[in-house]
Amino acid sequence: MATTHIPLSEAERNLPDILARVRAGEDIVIEDESAPPVRLTTIPPVSRGRPISEVIAHLRAIEKERGEPLVMDEDYAADMREIIANRKPRDTSAWD
Repeated sequence: MATTHIPLSEAERNLPDILARVRAGEDIVIEDESAPPVRLTTIPPVSRGRPISEVIAHLRAIEKERGEPLVMDEDYAADMREIIANRKPRDTSAWD
């Protein structure tokens, strides 16, 4: 789809319609004589990874396929024990 240029005044009047057009794939540039233009475009969705339930189900399927339980590598286990032993409480003072 082509890029559409619109004045700021139109964007202010029709923001819901303009957002719908952008979500439909249109690239819109909002122009204002007193400021640099602004481009509205969609961004790709952020990958959040897999849910832990899916990971656990996958690991259980591997265990079933192999016929034996999965065991944590000793070096990894040692690293995790060290991390847990040395972790500090979360500083939430900036959240207030």
